[in-house]
Amino acid sequence: MANTSAAASTGTAAPDGTRRDFMFLATGAGLAVGVGAVAWPFVASMAPDAATIAAGAPIDVDLTPITDGQIVNVFWRGKLIFVRKLTEKEVTDMKAIPESQLSDPAPFGARVKKGHDQWLVVYGNCTHLGCVPIGHQGNFEGWACPCHGSQFDAVGRVRRGPAPINLPIPPYSFQTDAKIRIGEEAKAAA
Repeated sequence: MANTSAAASTGTAAPDGTRRDFMFLATGAGLAVGVGAVAWPFVASMAPDAATIAAGAPIDVDLTPITDGQIVNVFWRGKLIFVRKLTEKEVTDMKAIPESQLSDPAPFGARVKKGHDQWLVVYGNCTHLGCVPIGHQGNFEGWACPCHGSQFDAVGRVRRGPAPINLPIPPYSFQTDAKIRIGEEAKAAA
């Protein structure tokens, strides 16, 4: 009370109301910032991280520098993919193989995209135990698994050994004649 009478005798208003308002505002602002700082990690944890987003994202592969007979290795979703440009001889030879000679019958046309017979895109792991077969090895112009002896022809069809099925084909589409997108099938025409 002494402060009130002193302020009345000097004719100035007491600053208590102003200080009280300031303290309420400062406390409220500090509390809002604190709540935001505590809530931010919880909100941010609900969004997928960059590695997860990138893991499922399609990749583009430029086919221009790949020469006839060359095999290029790329990775999509952490898996090895072989991109191979078949020679004219390989295309002719692979088309001529009767399905009755294949362990896992698949016609040539089912292994490549229509109109792009010279391009093969397959997963790069043996279907027996997941070893990485070596290109241009074996008796069939394709791949040979050094671990257990499986052999694949130039379009990834199993021809010999313990591998039970052909090298699988990942989802992919031609964006142009010189570029493919692995991880995305071609969109159907409407």
